Amino acid sequence: MNLDALIAIDMHTHVGQDSDGCFALDQELLDASAQYFRADQDPAPTVATIAEHYRERNIAAVVFTVDATSGMGHPALSSEEILDATAEFDDVLIPFGSVDPHSGKAAVARIRELARRGAKGFKFHPSMQAFEPNDPRHYPLYDAIAEAGVPVLFHTGQTGIGAGLPGGHGIKLRYSAPMLIDDVAADFPDLTIVMAHPSVPWQDEAISIATHKSNVYIDLSGWRPKYFPPQIVQAANTMLRDKFLFGSDFPAITPDRWLADFAELELRDEVRPLILKDNAAHVLGLAT
Repeated sequence: MNLDALIAIDMHTHVGQDSDGCFALDQELLDASAQYFRADQDPAPTVATIAEHYRERNIAAVVFTVDATSGMGHPALSSEEILDATAEFDDVLIPFGSVDPHSGKAAVARIRELARRGAKGFKFHPSMQAFEPNDPRHYPLYDAIAEAGVPVLFHTGQTGIGAGLPGGHGIKLRYSAPMLIDDVAADFPDLTIVMAHPSVPWQDEAISIATHKSNVYIDLSGWRPKYFPPQIVQAANTMLRDKFLFGSDFPAITPDRWLADFAELELRDEVRPLILKDNAAHVLGLAT
């Protein structure tokens, strides 16, 4: 990967289907998510589709699925297959793994194996996976990720998955409260943590955590920048200029839509390259 040639690194993109045509979400959730985000993109892209989209834009992308087999009762896409598929596109794609946190020792062993096979980080979605991140039963997961020396990405705040459906399709938002991540950050100071999304309705908590914990960052995916709460822009221009990361949430939000809005934000010139690329390069260990 030629870091100097890239214009940005997108920290947050979703693989929607595998090579056999199996989908990461059931059809009801795919339809609800597309309506929530008003997306005009294929809601279930393959690894190859994502690579083509990002190569055309000279942007690198972190790609992953979410293993919510227990939490959602829907078979997960294979992180192993995603790792293998990204090898062909390593000029633009950065693969993360995902494991079912309810699978105990098997999840720990799988983290170690995925890291050995080249996973550059790990993704959890507490609301979809139906677990409290600060439950000590899950701490062996973080031990294994810290040992691998790669970051962990947690969904935080409201989710578009299940939005607008009766009962939100059974998905509980409380699992994604940022203060649960604060416990993990305190107990694992050597673990690099990225909190995904402006954590609505807990945005101030997320800003506080990232300010307080040197090992915590925030990706700005899942919200178009023109809708950012004002405290995000203020923090980006000041105390969290080194902590915010560009993320789109592709395919729900395309990098084109996100970047067009970002260009209109009142940000200092020196802050923009930090958010678009430099901070992510540091988190991912790409910067020398």
